[in-house]
Amino acid sequence: MKKLTTKKLIQYMKDRTDEPLRHDAESLAEACNTVAAELNHDNALDMLKLLCFNDRIPSLHTHSYSFNTATGREIIYKIQKEYYEYKDC
Repeated sequence: MKKLTTKKLIQYMKDRTDEPLRHDAESLAEACNTVAAELNHDNALDMLKLLCFNDRIPSLHTHSYSFNTATGREIIYKIQKEYYEYKDC
């Protein structure tokens, strides 16, 4: 599995948007890594893309006709839950 480091996360966000990162990068990276591992998905960066930019993950069936599926919404919820657990520690 490709882990998402804090440095990679910050660089990806700088490349993708001009908006400043308002969340804790370390906690966000850990949350993405944890959920990717739980789902046996090979790339934690995909979790970040889904959460922040609503990019689809075809292998996990996160979208149907450009709308989030129940699976997609559940994955987003899991990432958010993990993020706040790491952040609040």
